[in-house]
Amino acid sequence: MALAFARSPQQLLIFGEFYLDLVFYDLPDVPRLGEEVKTRSFAELPGGGLATTALVAAGLGTLTAVVTRIGQDARLSPAWQRLVKSKVSVEACESSSQLPTARTVCASYNGDRMMITHDAINENLRSLLDLPKVRTQLRASKHVHLACALWPIRAWLPAIRRLRSQGLTLSADIGWNPEMFQSRELPRLLEELEFTFPNEMEARAMTQERSIESALKKIARSVRVPVIKLGEGGSIAFQNGRIVRAKSIRVRSIDATGAGDAFNGGFLHGYLAGWDLEECLRAGNVCGALATTAAGGSSAIPTQRQLKRLMKTTAH
Repeated sequence: MALAFARSPQQLLIFGEFYLDLVFYDLPDVPRLGEEVKTRSFAELPGGGLATTALVAAGLGTLTAVVTRIGQDARLSPAWQRLVKSKVSVEACESSSQLPTARTVCASYNGDRMMITHDAINENLRSLLDLPKVRTQLRASKHVHLACALWPIRAWLPAIRRLRSQGLTLSADIGWNPEMFQSRELPRLLEELEFTFPNEMEARAMTQERSIESALKKIARSVRVPVIKLGEGGSIAFQNGRIVRAKSIRVRSIDATGAGDAFNGGFLHGYLAGWDLEECLRAGNVCGALATTAAGGSSAIPTQRQLKRLMKTTAH
């Protein structure tokens, strides 16, 4: 089909955790305990799945709003100001005078990364769903992407079911969460989702399957359209009884932080624009790959023209 790159009138609402990311990259080595490593490559960026997914989707033309909780310190941060000055609506976010904004220190080395996080402010985020200003944003939205740890599942399920009862489609990226992967309640949560976006390691941990195809099919017993991100290998999904694959593009990677979230933004942009599943995968692959070419996940967002051109290079 011909890709429609006009701005979609259907709003994407992203609910989850915002972080001030301190990213160190181009490291000469990985320090051991008691050691120090120096680098000239550093950036302070909006981090977490919420910010990266939102910036990518909005940058491509999707109407996008976010709901999160920040500390009052965020208002002076260049990272938060970047989100404020983008095309992303932050009107429904809550500011806390009691706790600092969540922070993550990211150290990127040889195409991978390690992270240390302080995020007390993100406890009980689901209470934000009851705020009048959040309900207003929900009524204006077509799809809600949950970019946070939906734990404990039992506490989140009623809220998620209420969202679905409002006619919203839902997706989630729960990240690396071993406790959640082992929960017997996980399938009940997944049943409420249109899409889920684990990477290869997360998918295997969720399913205890060694084969990625077997893991995909097992997740498909619950999720309507499961998607697994394979990094340089592209991505894979399952729909209507068949596996759909899409290749990625080749890039020179310097920082993997946020690449999976950038994939989510590209994929959801395609979904809300009415593209078919393979096109959504290819859009996600392009955005995820480009994200690794700069510090953080949202420093190398393609334009609509660039996305269209790069997607053509991975078409069959």
